[in-house]
Amino acid sequence: MGGVIALGECMVELSLQGPATTSVSYAGDTYNTAVYLSRLGLDVAYGTAVGKGDPFSAGILAALDAEGIGRGLVVEAERRLPGLYAIQTDARGERSFFFWRSEAPARDYLSLVDLSALEAALMGAELIFVSAIALAVFGEAGRSLLLPLLARAAEAGVAVAFDTNYRPSLWPGPAAGRGAIEAVLAHCRFLSLSAADVALFEGGDAGAMARLWAGRGVEVVLRHDDHRIEVMGEGRIESFEPGPPVSVVDTTGAGDSFNAGYLAARLAGRPAAEAVAEGRRLASVVVAHKGAIIPREAMPGPQSSLR
Repeated sequence: MGGVIALGECMVELSLQGPATTSVSYAGDTYNTAVYLSRLGLDVAYGTAVGKGDPFSAGILAALDAEGIGRGLVVEAERRLPGLYAIQTDARGERSFFFWRSEAPARDYLSLVDLSALEAALMGAELIFVSAIALAVFGEAGRSLLLPLLARAAEAGVAVAFDTNYRPSLWPGPAAGRGAIEAVLAHCRFLSLSAADVALFEGGDAGAMARLWAGRGVEVVLRHDDHRIEVMGEGRIESFEPGPPVSVVDTTGAGDSFNAGYLAARLAGRPAAEAVAEGRRLASVVVAHKGAIIPREAMPGPQSSLR
């Protein structure tokens, strides 16, 4: 087995630079992680649906090619346009998002893709990466198709990694979100768990939730609001105090890049402490730049070559 397959949505990203000025790029939580995993030397493919014949879908496909990310699982949907969002940042680098995605083809990915081809690819992967945003975008019908695929892949020994990147506006309510998340966690090897997310989907105490899933064999990275990190597994808890302060321009992509650094290190057999350090090191560079994807030349130095 080999390689990483990330599933989700890549959107058109407009970064607001004034009342009438924007820059255009492409981003999305699992896509961002896929980009950074590829830059860290892993073989990565992305599964999503985009439009066909429009400049924005062409831009997404070109971005995947430029990052060396396989797009054999990407579906091009006729007469559809990809989702779009705008980012506005305040003086502290905190973000406000504005979305146009209700008709995005990624919502129908699981009904558009060749499921047998997708299953074969997932079964041959080393790692599958998905998030709560992806689950919400795929919808209930998509999740009903995806969940058995993840279950069979996990049973075959493929690692499934999940990020509880929860956006309330994408769900009919916290109970629906929590149920969908817990259904996937049953098949996960890695869980990136945010205390803030747990509060939003009303999952109870984040520490208790982390300990519960760690006791079931999941490696849980619990990210606290004060930037402390705990890594939990069966019978072990490792705690990491907040790192040194960093200069923040834009927090977009911070968690996504952390996930990439952490997972790349763990897949390379490195201990949790080094994986946390790698995740933090990459994220500290990402937040010092505008947008979710930093210029390639801004990537951290040789230590980030994990393979």
